[in-house]
Amino acid sequence: MKGEKLLDYLVKNNVKFEIIHHPVAFSSTKTAQVAHVHGREMAKPVIVKIGNKLVMVVMTANQKVNLSLLKALYQTDDVELASETDFIRRFGDCEMGAMPPFGNLYGMDELVSDDLTKDEAIVFNAGTHTELIRMKYRDFENLVHPRIVNFKISL
Repeated sequence: MKGEKLLDYLVKNNVKFEIIHHPVAFSSTKTAQVAHVHGREMAKPVIVKIGNKLVMVVMTANQKVNLSLLKALYQTDDVELASETDFIRRFGDCEMGAMPPFGNLYGMDELVSDDLTKDEAIVFNAGTHTELIRMKYRDFENLVHPRIVNFKISL
């Protein structure tokens, strides 16, 4: 079953969550629309390569990755968006493009937009293009321990 790794992890850690079923959607903004979820609660993971390391960057549905900011944070110019071939094998239990924002489950460090910390809930793909999970942001942060970043800073 797609997303089983995440569901098992949440149950094992006694986290309360809600599964939201929705029509098939492939972008985070469209998913938020069809699932009737506010875009600022909808978390989308983007995988970047920093040197030879994969890092999960999680932001709201309407945000874009700021590579200049990542270069400054990591003090390197060797930062780029990862291609699917760079990470597809790590997410074998997920449909491509429907990965949940749990870098810790997939061997990646994680950066999270501070915009996602402002609401009580966070909503994200559950490993498929037809299911989302809604849970308390605080529970998410306690499980993932991400680095919080303000992506609105321009450098």
